[in-house]
Amino acid sequence: MVLQDTQDVKTFVFQTSDNSYFRYLPGQFITLEVSIDGKKYQRCYTLASSPSRPLCIWVTVKALADGKVSKWLHENLSIGDKIKAYGPAGIFSLHNHLADKYLFLSGGVGITPLLSMARWLFDFGQHTDVAFIHCAQTPADIIARAELEAISARLPEFKVSLICERPNPYGSWTGYTGRISHPMLELIAPDYFEREVFCCGPEPFMQAVRDMLNAAGFDMNRYHEESFTTPVHNISEAIEHDDVIIDDTQAALVRFASSELSQRCRQSDTILSAASEAGLHIPSACLFGVCGTCKVKKLSGEVHMVHSGGITDDEIEEGYVLACCSNPLGEVVVEY
Repeated sequence: MVLQDTQDVKTFVFQTSDNSYFRYLPGQFITLEVSIDGKKYQRCYTLASSPSRPLCIWVTVKALADGKVSKWLHENLSIGDKIKAYGPAGIFSLHNHLADKYLFLSGGVGITPLLSMARWLFDFGQHTDVAFIHCAQTPADIIARAELEAISARLPEFKVSLICERPNPYGSWTGYTGRISHPMLELIAPDYFEREVFCCGPEPFMQAVRDMLNAAGFDMNRYHEESFTTPVHNISEAIEHDDVIIDDTQAALVRFASSELSQRCRQSDTILSAASEAGLHIPSACLFGVCGTCKVKKLSGEVHMVHSGGITDDEIEEGYVLACCSNPLGEVVVEY
């Protein structure tokens, strides 16, 4: 099933070929793989559906002007088509940060993981105190507006506030106008200091929210965001967290245990690029350690990995690495 949410946003509903259940946490994402003009592309998309409805998953996609995959999905994917998916992955879920009160902040299509959490709370009848603030360009761009307002009407503790930057001058708009600001936040959720905050949207939107909360003295350990773009904004910031210098002249060897293949490379190469040279396809998407799609298990050897949140400390302890941002130091064996 394909649903038209707004002028440039569609929701694609998928089910497995054998009608098996999908298992994931609300807020997690999957990686879709499509073939366009004979070339494979992988992109991460958050699941907008709730795991309480396990027979299908919903992927809500905005068609971007320069988005090769998003445009292809909008223009080509239809009912009955099959598509390859990897996952689920991601730690952006209220299940990982249980609290009595939440503040959901979303901008544009960044509403999808928060929709998943909202749908889960509604399906399970969780009377959790949620202040849900969604920002859009115009009222016509608000995704799932009717559903959110219906949830708010059924759950007294679930409050939805909508902010539009440009309301229709010829239509009625009773919501907030402009961009989110600290005075607006205090008006909507005056107790936001007591809430666990989940934020998702375009990077400028999330940066504005981070700056606003930081300036107010909010405990940023209670702030969580989802993004498939690198959070490092300049080189000096990246170097500050990395004191290992990779020697481009040093050779390395990556062995792929399950495939019984090996590839010689340099320490400056990644495990992902070594796999590609060996003719192996490790699913990947972001290529800088955010999405976690390329996670593989290291059986032996040492790697230098600088990631951006796509892997947890527990997974690292268990031996997992992200192939896209792990450089082999000498001989390394991975399970693939």
